Amino acid sequence: MIVKDFKPVLFDGAYVKGGWTLENYEKKGGYQAARKVLAMPRDPATNNIPAMIEEVKKSNLRGRGGAGFPTGMKWSFVDYKSKKNRYLAVNCDESEPGTCKDRVVVTYNPHMLIEGILICMHTCGIENGYVYIRGEFCVEFQHLVNAMAEAYKAGYLGKNVFGSGHTFHVTPHRGAGAYICGEETGLLSSLEGDRGYPKVKPPFPAVEGAWRSPTVVNNVQTLSSLPGIVNMGAEAWSKIGPERNSGSMVYCVSGHVNKPGLYEMPMHVTLKELIEEVCGGISDGLKAKAIIPGGSSMPVLRVDGKGYKASNGKDLTDDYNIRMDYDTLKNANTLLGSAAVIVMHEKTCMVSALYNLVRFYHHESCGQCTPCREGSGWLEKLVGRIYRGKGKPGDLETLLSVAGQMSGTTICLLADSVAMPVGAFVTKFREEFEHYVQHGKSMIADPIKL
Repeated sequence: MIVKDFKPVLFDGAYVKGGWTLENYEKKGGYQAARKVLAMPRDPATNNIPAMIEEVKKSNLRGRGGAGFPTGMKWSFVDYKSKKNRYLAVNCDESEPGTCKDRVVVTYNPHMLIEGILICMHTCGIENGYVYIRGEFCVEFQHLVNAMAEAYKAGYLGKNVFGSGHTFHVTPHRGAGAYICGEETGLLSSLEGDRGYPKVKPPFPAVEGAWRSPTVVNNVQTLSSLPGIVNMGAEAWSKIGPERNSGSMVYCVSGHVNKPGLYEMPMHVTLKELIEEVCGGISDGLKAKAIIPGGSSMPVLRVDGKGYKASNGKDLTDDYNIRMDYDTLKNANTLLGSAAVIVMHEKTCMVSALYNLVRFYHHESCGQCTPCREGSGWLEKLVGRIYRGKGKPGDLETLLSVAGQMSGTTICLLADSVAMPVGAFVTKFREEFEHYVQHGKSMIADPIKL
């Protein structure tokens, strides 16, 4: 059941002109959480705050960048014995198609992000942090720079913050529009001034990240959740949403709905509630056909549930009622990812939709790994041939074979990001692809153009 009375946290005051200023943020109690954390002493042996790391673990905060990895556990993996400087890299690249949550936080609540950055840096014993922000985010970048200037002027960044004796410097760094730099090690390569090539793991960034030093990499929404955890207490915060899926999630709903937009709510919400109640239903009075629940790289859901099974072996007969949290979607053989919900109605040709996706991922492959470089191009050619009415018998088996050989064979997950949609589209809507191969055209009467 949807929590209709839920008060937004990340979007508190969003879309209000001037609401992004330090003055307005402090009127809402801003920076009180940071003051509380900065008053906590660090462990001299590790130069971190173990109690705060445990508090974040207790909150069940999971990374909002796509992977959903427990944040407190990620912080605990940092090599606190290393004599090297530690760094924080904030991921605001937000390059996954359909995703538009971080830019709104940076635009309308930048001080919440800065406060979360302070909490993270003090907890993990970090002095220097970087906000890697997508180059196309012009307004967002300016709001971030202005907020940082306010924070420095107020003494909330710089030396002896809040009289703690600690120094915190945060630098915005603009990317150049490469999808691959949204991957944490590709981001670090770019931050260091190199090509945005992902790095082989291990070692993981927590051990050897930026400039071969221990580095925490967190998403904007993840860090912006920290003030709420501190103010509410981890136990209370963990009760927002289902077990192991705590806190609010910003769902970025696009496509064939009457009210597309960003909606912040607990992860109790079902897909049907989100689409029908919150977004006003499917546009043009049509029925929902397919929905990608977490950004374009996630396996698509077929609303009527035909054509595939859940990980427990049971038939999925009504995916429209699925709960929109990490664990439930994983059990349905898809992922919540960045919670970018892309809705397609019954007039959508799935061959056309897949062709649109594979072209993007082929273009964005950095070319470092052969399976991704060659495989993504091969997939684009195969799907394109079918789309142009030149499909051949055996093309679908070849598509699935190529996609299967790409998964798990590359340094980063870009190969999986194209392989997963290909496998899901072809498997779950096979009748459409077979019809297109046999007849050279879509089985959908008067399909929409993508």
